[in-house]
Amino acid sequence: MKRSLYSPPALSLRFIPVWRRNFLVWRKLALSSILGDLADPLIMLFGLGYGLGAVLGEVGGTSYFAYLAGGFVASSTMYAATFESLFSAFSRMHVQRTWEAIVNAPVTLDDVLAAEWAWAASKALAAGLCMLAVISALGYARMPHALAAIPAVVLLGLLFGALGLAINALASGYDFFSYYLTLVLTPMMMLSGVFFPVAQLPGPVQVAAMALPLFHGVQLVRPLLAGSLPHAALLHLAVLVGYAAAGIYLATVLTRRRLLV
Repeated sequence: MKRSLYSPPALSLRFIPVWRRNFLVWRKLALSSILGDLADPLIMLFGLGYGLGAVLGEVGGTSYFAYLAGGFVASSTMYAATFESLFSAFSRMHVQRTWEAIVNAPVTLDDVLAAEWAWAASKALAAGLCMLAVISALGYARMPHALAAIPAVVLLGLLFGALGLAINALASGYDFFSYYLTLVLTPMMMLSGVFFPVAQLPGPVQVAAMALPLFHGVQLVRPLLAGSLPHAALLHLAVLVGYAAAGIYLATVLTRRRLLV
């Protein structure tokens, strides 16, 4: 039976071999990929954490380095999922036409998209775990609460992977992604409490910031690294799940429209 363009994603276990294919390709470049994901956030974390931290002192009741650490775990996860679901997925979809080759097997476009979604989340998890490992080694992550941040990292990876795939379906070329990165992700990172408490922003801006998905990720990760439970954790989780579900549905519809219609 032919599915409607607007039907929910048809998920099946057939996405696993496609995910494995992406993993086997990535494994050849794993070290450089991980270093690329970590270099920028770690440079900013050490530069701002120790540099500005010496001037600012405590922020939010903790050292500025520890404050930044929670924000950068969430933001590095966001960027890892985003770059995989934008540049790498676009290469496989449009430039290399890997997706076109795969769907000649008994695999549907929805399966391929689900594999890309899961792979983006896997790359985000790897980046988040590496950041957690560095922060733990420096003594800024309190166990066992910090381990509870791992599910939040996975959820952030799924969320931003889904949003990235939706943008990927609209892209005409790599330059198109600059609009999303510059006009959406950069302001989101500035307003979501990564660098400073959202409470210091003007009232209307605070309201806008609280609607951003990264804000809710930071609100989950930062308290867990500090050894405490997040306030309103169920609300933050619900917002992230809602964004992820809406994102993968939108990505599915837009990808079907681009490749099947």
